[in-house]
Amino acid sequence: MKFKVGDKVKVTSGKDNGKVSTIVRVIPKKDTVVVEGANMYVKHIRPQGGRAGDKISVERPLSTAKVAVVNDKGSVDRVGYKVAKDGSKTRVFKKTGTIIPEPKTEAKK
Repeated sequence: MKFKVGDKVKVTSGKDNGKVSTIVRVIPKKDTVVVEGANMYVKHIRPQGGRAGDKISVERPLSTAKVAVVNDKGSVDRVGYKVAKDGSKTRVFKKTGTIIPEPKTEAKK
């Protein structure tokens, strides 16, 4: 999969069209990604025991076809690969040809 957690992406279709944010989670088996603050839905929680009911906003996964990686210049771009002579693969932007920096991810606690 060409997307990684921490990549800066732009939503290209749907109700959040044009929103620029980062990827929170990648689900390769379903070919989907969860984008921070995009595709928000309200989840209703039923009251149980002594706890009151509540409404929580939850991010739902988006198809990878609905997001595009944003390059250094701020425009959307496609992702390609370059293979070095030693066999290591690096991700590159197709338009500019520059190497995509590894996204910084925080460890979950």
